[in-house]
Amino acid sequence: MSLRGKSMDEGIADTNARVDFYERASKEDLAPLWKVLAGLVTPAPRPKAMPHLWLYQDIRPYLLEACAHVSAAEAERRVMILENPALRGQSRALDSLFAGLQIILPGEIAPAHRHVASALRFIVEGKDAYTVVDGERTMMLPGDFVITPSWVWHDHANIGNEPMIWLDGLDMHMVNLFNASFREEAQTQSHGLQRPDDSSVIEFGYSMIPAHYQQMRGSNPVINYPYARAKEVLYSLKSHERADAWSGHMLKYINPMTGDWALPRLATCMRLMPAGFASKPYRSTESTVFAVVEGRGVSRIGESEFSWGEKDIFVAPSWVLQEHQSHQDSIIFSYSDRAAQEKLGLFREARHEAATNGI
Repeated sequence: MSLRGKSMDEGIADTNARVDFYERASKEDLAPLWKVLAGLVTPAPRPKAMPHLWLYQDIRPYLLEACAHVSAAEAERRVMILENPALRGQSRALDSLFAGLQIILPGEIAPAHRHVASALRFIVEGKDAYTVVDGERTMMLPGDFVITPSWVWHDHANIGNEPMIWLDGLDMHMVNLFNASFREEAQTQSHGLQRPDDSSVIEFGYSMIPAHYQQMRGSNPVINYPYARAKEVLYSLKSHERADAWSGHMLKYINPMTGDWALPRLATCMRLMPAGFASKPYRSTESTVFAVVEGRGVSRIGESEFSWGEKDIFVAPSWVLQEHQSHQDSIIFSYSDRAAQEKLGLFREARHEAATNGI
């Protein structure tokens, strides 16, 4: 057999002498790399997660029922985890990403805490609820993208008359990979207000910043990216630009101080796919969570085909081929681990010209 043929961890029988050697080496806490090399350094990504779709109309009743079983104060964060079917019991929507739907009822407060993991809130349903991030309060509306940078105090409250539901995305699995996680609970439910409401958007969200602002940390000073503004920009792009053949019209949420992604480890985008748009096949090393804001369409991810509509959530694992088609103007929010991959020099993408069997 050629020396460049099958690797030794792909079914090649061992000799008795080799087995004896491995057993003796194991007693010294040694193991042969050549027995596991192909599984450690793979020729292409091998995600454990599978493509999956959560239909909002099917899972919303469970969010409401959760409120009957546990209060926001008891749970600290009353969240139903979106578990990938291939990763049950691991609190993962994808290999590297957490996703869950949080619900707060009128009059409830999710108490203040902070953690090293960065978090995003993508508002799905409701109004008259707010989050306080590092002493600033912002009201939240469907389609808004709200961030909680690493290690800042934050709490949430609903002062309205209807349930408030949002998608939580966290990079905790990346943080835990490095065993770098810390968390702390505040002594009071709310950490307190230190700045006017939405002051970060007013002061940093219009391509201007206070002249004497001193950035004390690498985190983003903006905490809320309103949906109304993102939608306005997307339709402006649609009015005078041809849609990208793979992604449609897409916006990148950025930190205005650096031009980098809004969160250092999570890449966040909003895309508009015009009615009748059919993307060319695309794949990349990023694992991606998609949340539909408006519209209706169908996506083929690997061998799976999903018909989606407003408020539905679906996922695409790393290096799985994806194609998207919109039946009407569709706006979709997404987050992925691309930001971390870019910083580590790992990100790779492939834009294919030829269609697959189609959707």
